[in-house]
Amino acid sequence: MSLDPIRQSSLSDKVVERLRTEIVEGRWRVGERIPPEPELIADLGVARGTLREAIRALQYSGMLDVRRGDGTFVTARSEVPGALARSGGSIGDVLEARAAIEPQLARLAAERANEGDIERIAEALDYRALVTNEPPTRENAAVWAQADAAFHEEVARAAHNPILFEIYAALLPRLRESVESAITRDGFSREDPRGHEEVLAAIRRQDPEAAGSSAAANLAATERWDHAERAGAASR
Repeated sequence: MSLDPIRQSSLSDKVVERLRTEIVEGRWRVGERIPPEPELIADLGVARGTLREAIRALQYSGMLDVRRGDGTFVTARSEVPGALARSGGSIGDVLEARAAIEPQLARLAAERANEGDIERIAEALDYRALVTNEPPTRENAAVWAQADAAFHEEVARAAHNPILFEIYAALLPRLRESVESAITRDGFSREDPRGHEEVLAAIRRQDPEAAGSSAAANLAATERWDHAERAGAASR
């Protein structure tokens, strides 16, 4: 696929906007390598220096990752992940943000989810349940954390609010990190239905209050466990 050349003065901000559009609109997907530099230069009609300046800007924003000798890859669909990474926020800060957003996403999903959304949420929950049956070890911690995050991501997608979804999706990498570090510690529950089975059931029967309450209860339980675990570790 070729891009229309830029016909006005070759300013890097115009190139940034053109490249950002390809990412935001999904033509370049997260994890994919973008076209090589010579192809982009030819398509856009800009100088190498201008293109590289634009790519550096998007790299700083967190949307692109330049890997020397391997190419440039899409890492996010918006600048939100980069902003979060630069914020210096702790995992605790991220969990507080999750608690503020996740119940509302569950409520909106109960109001707006279509059959396809519900099917994807159910499939993600089935896979999470399958992985949960495996004993918690360091080896499968990452797999379980990914499965858990995938369920919550599908609920967020079913809310059909693109702004909230982008914010929540930006939190997911940090949330996966926290879950991976917690999964093998004593007292961590992988089977609590609150925030999972109960949320899906509420979404299916289009009950926003039940969906939001269940998500909030799950987060509250996780927060209590995290505080207790940290206090115990500090006293040891």
